Amino acid sequence: MLQPFANLQKLGQENLEATIKALGAFSANAQAIATESADYARKSFEYNSSVVEKLAGATTLDKAIELQSSYVKGAYDSLVGQSTKMGALYTALATDTFKPFEGLLSKAKA
Repeated sequence: MLQPFANLQKLGQENLEATIKALGAFSANAQAIATESADYARKSFEYNSSVVEKLAGATTLDKAIELQSSYVKGAYDSLVGQSTKMGALYTALATDTFKPFEGLLSKAKA
C-alpha cells in the first residue's frame, strides 16, 4: 500500500530536479540572448552614426547616393545575419529548457 506513495514521491522529486535544470538552462540562454541583443544594438548604433557622419561630409549627390546604397546593403546584411543568430539562440533556449522534461511523462504513466 505504501509503494504508490513512494512512487509518487519519487516522481515529485524527479519533476523538481527537472524544473531546476530547466530554469538554469532558461536563465543561461536568456542571458545569451540579452547579451547578443545588446551587442547588436551597440554595433548598429555605431554603424548608423558613422554613416550619418559620412553623409554629412558628402560633397556631391552621387557620393551621397553611393553612401546611402552602401548603407542599405550593409544594414540588410547585418539584419539577416543577426536574425539567423537570434533564431539559433531562441531554438537553443527552447531545446535546452524542455530537455530535462524528456521522459518524465512516460515515467508518470508507468
